[in-house]
Amino acid sequence: MQRLPFILTFCLFSFFSFSQEIKESTFKSEIKEVTVFLSGAQIFETASGQLSAGESFILIKGLSPYVDEKSIQVKGMGDFTIQAVNKRLDYLSEQKTGEKVKMLQDSILAIQRNQSIEMGRLEVLKEKTSLLNANKNIGGTQNGASLTELKQAMDFYDAELMKIKAEELKIQANLQKENEEMNKLRNQIAAMQESGNESTSEIRIRVKADRAGAANFEINYLVANAGWYPKYDVRVKDVSSPLSLTYKAEVYQNTGVDWKEVKLRFSNGNPNQGGQIPDLEKWELNFARLTTFNPRTQNFGSVSGKVVDAGDGEGIPGATVMVRGTTIGTVTDIDGNYSLTLPSGASQLSVSFIGYQPRDIAINSSRVNVSLQEDIMALEEVVVTAYGTANRKALQGRAPGITIRGNNSLQAAPAPVLQTTVVENQTTVEIEVAEPYSIKSNGEKTLVDLKNYEVDANYRYSVVPKLDNDAFLIAEIADWSQYSLLEGESNLYFEDGFVGRSILNGSSLQDTLEISMGRDRSIVIQREKNDEFSKKRAIGSNITESREYITTVKNNKSQAVTINVEDQIPVSVNSDISVEALNISGGKLDPDTGTVIWTISLAPGAQQELNLQYEVKYPKREKVILD
Repeated sequence: MQRLPFILTFCLFSFFSFSQEIKESTFKSEIKEVTVFLSGAQIFETASGQLSAGESFILIKGLSPYVDEKSIQVKGMGDFTIQAVNKRLDYLSEQKTGEKVKMLQDSILAIQRNQSIEMGRLEVLKEKTSLLNANKNIGGTQNGASLTELKQAMDFYDAELMKIKAEELKIQANLQKENEEMNKLRNQIAAMQESGNESTSEIRIRVKADRAGAANFEINYLVANAGWYPKYDVRVKDVSSPLSLTYKAEVYQNTGVDWKEVKLRFSNGNPNQGGQIPDLEKWELNFARLTTFNPRTQNFGSVSGKVVDAGDGEGIPGATVMVRGTTIGTVTDIDGNYSLTLPSGASQLSVSFIGYQPRDIAINSSRVNVSLQEDIMALEEVVVTAYGTANRKALQGRAPGITIRGNNSLQAAPAPVLQTTVVENQTTVEIEVAEPYSIKSNGEKTLVDLKNYEVDANYRYSVVPKLDNDAFLIAEIADWSQYSLLEGESNLYFEDGFVGRSILNGSSLQDTLEISMGRDRSIVIQREKNDEFSKKRAIGSNITESREYITTVKNNKSQAVTINVEDQIPVSVNSDISVEALNISGGKLDPDTGTVIWTISLAPGAQQELNLQYEVKYPKREKVILD
């Protein structure tokens, strides 16, 4: 048994001795292309250098610490053989403080120097006040002052003190503003330094060459903590003009490595999503009393909140917040705040960030705050390396704000739009940006204009006066699948004004895509119950109740409009209850849903009344709720 430790020691010594004999060469690499997925990104790098004869390790340093080792692919060009490829973290790489950080630090020093001058001025004013107070006796101790002298002295004392107090207040206000500015600058510096991670990773390529010579490598790999969300600007000048649709990508990347002048592609794929087809399990039907139903959740138009660290309560910048089951999402700002427009049926948010356990949380309010727990197992997997231990916060980034690059159509002379190409692959669609692009690794949201479309659209107004008296402008786009749109938030502009936000439902199965352009209050709608017709009477063993609702629609616009008005009558689910539509003013009734739809055209200034009358019969012993 004593020989075993000796054998292990000898093997380890032999291994390290052999490792030390293999020469290591560091090749400089450069990111050329990036394919950004809905979650994650694929990085394409090139590296070149000189190989020595024999076996050697080629090191590609300065890579993101979030590289997925299983995704690394290396292609070599030259007279050599690639024997192995692996990845490890490198905590010894020096991180340089950027010029921008130095500028921010100089700004703090300038503010501090100015504050020293202001503090000195406050001391002078304090001494001046003491001097006035010490000499406020008038006429000495023996002779009193005349009334004129007393008044002059009081006016002088009052004027001087007021000047002093006013200057003190001004200086104190400046000091407060300067302190706030310094706090912002310090937070910005912390964000920039932490987003430039203290740790990087490296790819080690073991090669064998019969002779020395040049070597070129093409390397690609998946990296986490990056992604994009589809966003849209929808503009309509008037209902006789085409619809202008700007397709944008809201990109974020906190990978620890800046993307400098790279070719960008945006893919609708998600490599982190499982590719295994689900199994259809047995559907076991039982009596209703033995069946559990999920309660119906309330729908909200938007949701906002804050993502915080469960340990210290601090906001987590750069956390991804997505509506579960959709492509709608965003990243939190520098304070951990987020805001999202919700599609109909949205019930859960998925919140995640590197180093924390992801959470799915129900949307039960218009404000949903989320606390994330540290993922200890994930941290251990990252930290336990041959180089030592990393600080968790060194792997975190900050999101100071939003950067927008692209054309701004609100300007008189819009800048030229980036040229892009749509490429349809077998299972994904990619949008290639022709112009090289730079995106810093700081978690900032960068809006990239992908495509501008001038789309022919049919416009109509829709209103549901039972629920809302406002008319909503709907733009209908035929053959919309040619634009390769994804579900995403859209900003709505009508008649050169911002009218709100909505959801562009790119996952719709309909042949015609409907885009809600928001409310138009130039169309006035009023729905009233006619009490004279709405009566309740007993006939035999039954109760008969009748209802009438009158909806008045008026067009205050300067052009004719087409309006869909939607209302409903109840639908009986009991054989003892009968419902009969008496008068629907020419509307179309769907007997399965009880929905009544009128399509009316109104000239400028015109109005029209729509009647909805129905009758309900049910047994005297029962009650129904009709109002």
